Amino acid sequence: MTRTIKLLLAATSLSFASLALPALAADTDVVAKVGSQSITEADLALASADLGEQFEKLPPEQRRLAVLSALIDIKSLAQEAEKTDIQNEPAVKNRIAFLRERALHNAYFQKQGVDSIKDEELKARYDAEVAKLKPVEEIHARHILVKTKEEAEAVVKELDGGADFMTLAASKSAGPSGPEGGDLGFFGPGQMVPPFEKAAYALELGTYTKVPVETQFGWHVIQVTEKRPQPQPSFDDVKEQVRQVLMREKYMAIVQKARDELKVEYVDPAVKTAVEAMEKSMANGGPAPGEAAPTGTAPADGAAPAEAPAPAPAQ
Repeated sequence: MTRTIKLLLAATSLSFASLALPALAADTDVVAKVGSQSITEADLALASADLGEQFEKLPPEQRRLAVLSALIDIKSLAQEAEKTDIQNEPAVKNRIAFLRERALHNAYFQKQGVDSIKDEELKARYDAEVAKLKPVEEIHARHILVKTKEEAEAVVKELDGGADFMTLAASKSAGPSGPEGGDLGFFGPGQMVPPFEKAAYALELGTYTKVPVETQFGWHVIQVTEKRPQPQPSFDDVKEQVRQVLMREKYMAIVQKARDELKVEYVDPAVKTAVEAMEKSMANGGPAPGEAAPTGTAPADGAAPAEAPAPAPAQ
């Protein structure tokens, strides 16, 4: 059943950030009135959380007024709608019921999940994950990128003759790093295309490739200047990422418990078959709905194509 929840998370793209509920002001702080109904600061805060993105380019005070105007429009038409008894039409009634349930869903998870995560839990999870990481060596390298093998071999000969690597890179390298002496900074495994990475990691400190390295960008002469253990990200740098992981886990646990207690049943045989097929695919290592295959374009300095991040969940 847990995999089913994962499927639904991917398919519905649930946003945990959007579950945060605004702090409510006192009901007596009336901002405006629409007929017999009052609009309070609490109402305005709630509307801002839901409508704010539509007016995010406006200055703060104009944004507040725009939200207020939109809320007045909503309340005005809502009151007119109720006069026609439209709220009892099946489609509208179902929509109201759905929005009510979604609001309860969000509020419940906010209280039971989001608000329950304390800094101590975040730090403990961070420490546990860091402890699992294997030490990774990263290297600091320079390179000279040219179009042909002959040009690269000529560069090697100049270096063998005592030429300065950085000076040659500045005058001969076709890569963007040429003006900086071919400096690529530090990089770790997987950040450069395989032929480049393999050759660079095979070098001793201070040495350069005697045999030019070919990649899709051209021919490289590589020099390694430093090696060091890859530094681990600090807690402050990844704190919010850890929070997102914990929120997802808590959400799945809360939903799983509710599903088990309520005994979910797929009445439609076709739906049941489709869900089981997707669960089987995921069990065999297949992607969940909404997962994107890695994409990207390699920069012309030997870096590997960047993997596209997983789509940001959005409610």
